[in-house]
Amino acid sequence: MNFASIKHWAGVSLATSALLSLSACFSLAPDYSVPDDQTPTAYKEQNLTPVAGWKTASPADQLPRGQWWQVFGDPVLNDLETQAGGANQNLKQAAARVQEARAYHQGVESRALPSVDAGFGPSRERDSHSSTDDAQPATTYWRAQTNVAYEADLFGRVSDAIKASGAEAQQSAALYQSVLLALQADVAVNYYQLRSLDAQIKVYDDTLKQRKDALAFARSRSESGQDSPLDMMRAQAELASTQAESLALARARAVSEHSLAVLLGLPPSSFHFAPQPIQALALQIPTGVPSALLERRPDIAAAERAMAAANARIGVAKAAYFPSLSLTGTAGFEGNTLSELFQGSSKAFLLGPLTGTMLHLPLFDGGKRNADLKNARAAYQEQVAHYRQTVLDALLEVEDNLAGVRLLEQQAQAETQAVDASRGASSITQAQFHEGARDYLSVLDANRSTLQAQRNLASLYGEQSIATVRLIRALGGGWGNTTSGATAVR
Repeated sequence: MNFASIKHWAGVSLATSALLSLSACFSLAPDYSVPDDQTPTAYKEQNLTPVAGWKTASPADQLPRGQWWQVFGDPVLNDLETQAGGANQNLKQAAARVQEARAYHQGVESRALPSVDAGFGPSRERDSHSSTDDAQPATTYWRAQTNVAYEADLFGRVSDAIKASGAEAQQSAALYQSVLLALQADVAVNYYQLRSLDAQIKVYDDTLKQRKDALAFARSRSESGQDSPLDMMRAQAELASTQAESLALARARAVSEHSLAVLLGLPPSSFHFAPQPIQALALQIPTGVPSALLERRPDIAAAERAMAAANARIGVAKAAYFPSLSLTGTAGFEGNTLSELFQGSSKAFLLGPLTGTMLHLPLFDGGKRNADLKNARAAYQEQVAHYRQTVLDALLEVEDNLAGVRLLEQQAQAETQAVDASRGASSITQAQFHEGARDYLSVLDANRSTLQAQRNLASLYGEQSIATVRLIRALGGGWGNTTSGATAVR
């Protein structure tokens, strides 16, 4: 290589370095900020006044939520949650989507670096008769060369694409956390549904024993001539009706048990949940303030990341209006025979594309770039609206479940009084019937009232527990620093 070639190469290198120094200095994407969502300072259902320590929300969905279900102090629930975290198939799908998004982001990041490849092999060439005065025979060329290609990021085309894919990877991770939280809540809800049904079935089992005793008593009085067969028929009808209602509960329990098995990643035929009647729940949930909700909810974090990605896509669309600079180079050896390929005289290089130009300036594309930019801006506005709606839905869920927890507690207290009163009325009516002061129809009415009150109370216990679980889910999870029993996404 002579001095002139070296000087030329040095000049090109300096120019290239100057262009590269401008790379990624510009971004045409709009300045990004989370839009104002008018988050209130307190929850309506808690009647809270503005808290002195209220602060602007910042994303914190990546913080460990802990094994929030342990606040219920139930070892059975703890085991079920751990099992579901390691075996649920929907959760595994979400984890795979996170890996897909991260791999895609890594691929986009690679565009910020040059690509290098090497090649070796012969080619057979011959010029056409019209391009040369003398016809030349076909010639074989052997080449061993290294190729380098790089797109200078002059207007943020590459860097904005990296920002967008990075935000989308973070969105996928947040969606995984949302799926995980939904799974944990669904397991707890199904668990308490089962226990509530077990409590109701127990009430019916106890009532069936009473109905059978009542039928035996009515039959003995009818056979002895003390009463008409009408009371015996009423006792038979009441027993059959109670049995039918009990079977309906058993059917609902079977369906709930099957659903829990699938959440645990098991076929329903291989899972059995031992009856465990539910008890009254006494648990207060610290709700915090609405701004903390934006930090905790993974679905809100996912919506915010989607918005950030759409904002970066606007920069990519804008960059299409400006020149793009593609730097390519080839260096290696070229010879007519394989034996002379690696000799000093066989060195060759090429700076710039073999065809086309380094600097590409778009002039006319029939309106495609304009359409792409409009599309990117509309996609961003869509994500802004989605983010705001997600926040509103989250606030709605919290308010609904706060109201549910508060009112269900009051309802359970009232129903407890109804159970006590109906039991007392049933005992008095039964005693009066045996003394002949009441007919059997009065006894049936009293027993029905007692059964209904007991069933309502067992159902309310379940609804209380389920509303508490849903409130925790609406708030974005638990409060500890312990890690979840689910498989971690790394």
